[in-house]
Amino acid sequence: MALFRRILVAIDGSRTSNMALRAAIKLAKDQQSDLRIVFVVDQFALAAEAPEQSTEYQVEERRAGDLVLKRAAALAHKAGIEAETVRLEVQTLHDRIADEISRNARKWRADVIVIGSHGRRGLSRLFMGSVAESLARIASAPVLLIRGR
Repeated sequence: MALFRRILVAIDGSRTSNMALRAAIKLAKDQQSDLRIVFVVDQFALAAEAPEQSTEYQVEERRAGDLVLKRAAALAHKAGIEAETVRLEVQTLHDRIADEISRNARKWRADVIVIGSHGRRGLSRLFMGSVAESLARIASAPVLLIRGR
């Protein structure tokens, strides 16, 4: 009997998220589970600093996200997993990437969320924050953190 029937993995195209993707694919294969791969576009990341460039930035971010998702689906397919891919978007100024992932995982009824963690400490963690840490605090499902090297 599978412990995790529905596995959601959040990716961003980084080396660490690719490690999380590979772990999620392996887990999905071992558990014979459904796999959903999500990429989040933060529409408000550039808008505050350079509003005149935000529309162009959003188009490029969506395009880049779709490419990352396509490559992730191909990797899953190569491993024998037919994954569903979803591009999410932060819709309001007060939301964060972790909120979007958590909301989607809850709506999809994910049994576990897999995400990479860069393992930042000190000032870099303070200034950059951590999507993985925020997600672990707010998610309704267990969060499996895959530590980057």
